[in-house]
Amino acid sequence: MPQPATPASKHHDSVAGPSIAWLAAGFLLAGLGTVMLGPIMPTLLHDWRLTDQQGGLLLAAKFVGSFLGGVSVPRRLRLGVLGGMAFACAGFGAFALSGGLLSGAACLFVSGFGLGQIIASTNIVVGRRYREHTGSALASVNFFWSLGAVACGVIAAAVLPRFHLRGPLLMFAGLFLVTGAGGLLSPSRRASAASEIAPADAARLPTHTLIRFTILLFLYGGLETCMTGWLTTYTLRFSDVRLMGGQSAIVLLWSALTAGRALSSAALRVMREATMQRIGLGLSAVLIAALVTTRHGPLLSLYCVLLGLSLAPFFPTTFALLMKQRPTAREAGFVLAVSGLGAALFPWMMGFVSTESGSLRIAMAVPMALALALLGLSVMTKRAEPETLAV
Repeated sequence: MPQPATPASKHHDSVAGPSIAWLAAGFLLAGLGTVMLGPIMPTLLHDWRLTDQQGGLLLAAKFVGSFLGGVSVPRRLRLGVLGGMAFACAGFGAFALSGGLLSGAACLFVSGFGLGQIIASTNIVVGRRYREHTGSALASVNFFWSLGAVACGVIAAAVLPRFHLRGPLLMFAGLFLVTGAGGLLSPSRRASAASEIAPADAARLPTHTLIRFTILLFLYGGLETCMTGWLTTYTLRFSDVRLMGGQSAIVLLWSALTAGRALSSAALRVMREATMQRIGLGLSAVLIAALVTTRHGPLLSLYCVLLGLSLAPFFPTTFALLMKQRPTAREAGFVLAVSGLGAALFPWMMGFVSTESGSLRIAMAVPMALALALLGLSVMTKRAEPETLAV
C-alpha cells in the first residue's frame, strides 16, 4: 500500500530536478531560443516577404506559447524542465523546415510552450533550493540565460551569411534534446538536502499580492522583448554604423544584460531588491529616450550597453521578492507566464505602430511608456506596502 505524501516529500518534489549545471545549460539554450527572432528578423522579413506587423505576429506566437507553458507548469518541477526541453526541440526543429507565416507561427508557438516550461520551472526550483540570498541565486542562474542571448546575436552574425537558417536551427533543436537527456541522468543532490530544511508552503498568496507581481512582470516582459526583438531592425534602419550585419547593437545590449546579471548577483548580497529595482527602471526610461534621439553608431552602442546594465536587475529582484512570499508552483508559474504574454503583446504593438506610422522610431514610444509605467508602479507599491518590499 503506498504511503501518503509527507510535507517533506512534497517539498522534495518541488525542488527536485536536474543538477545546477544542467539547469544552467538549459537556461543558456532558453536564452538563445527566447531572443532568436530578434537577430534573424531581418532575414525572415526579407525571405518570407513579411511586413513589420506580420513579423510582430511571429513574436506574438512564440510568446503566447511561452505564456501557456508557464501557466501549465507542473507541481513536479523536474517534469516542467525536462518536458520543456522536448517541446522546444520539436518546435525549433519544425520551424527550421517551415517556409511561411502560418507554419512558422505554429512552430514558434510549440517552441515557446517549451521555453515557458523551462524558464518557469527552473526559476521556481532555484528560488526554492536557495532560501538565503534568493535574489543573488536567481541573478546567477539568469546570467546563463543572458549569456545565451548574447551568443545568439554573435552566432547569427557569423552563421547567417554562410549557412542561412535551416541547418543551424536543426542543430539548435538537437541541443535541447541532449541537454534534457543530461538533466534526466544527473539529478541534483541539493534537492534532498533542501527537503529537510523546510516543508513546502501550500498557502495561497493574497490576491492583491499576486496581481501586483503579475502586472510588474507582464509589463517588463513587454519592455525587454520590445528592445531585444526590434533593436537589430532599428539599428539597420537608423544607425550610421552597421557592424556585424546590424547585430552589434543587440550583442552589446545582451552583453551588458549578462554582465549586469553577474554584477547584480554580488550587489544583491548587500542591497535591497526593491531599491535596485527602482534605480534600474529609472535609468532604463532615460536611456530609451536617449537611444531614440541618436543616429550616431558609437553613441547608440554606448546607450545599448547602459540600457542592458539598467534592465539587468529587474527580473531577479522582482522574482526574488515574489519567492519571499512563498507562492505555490502554479502561482509562480502564472506570474512568469504572464510575463510571456506581455512579451507577445507589446512587440506586436510596436510592429503595428511602426506599420501604421511608417516609422519604427515612433514605435519606440511603446517600450519607453512601459519603463515609465513600471517605475511608477514600483514607487506606488513602496508607499502602499513598504514592509513587503523592504526586504
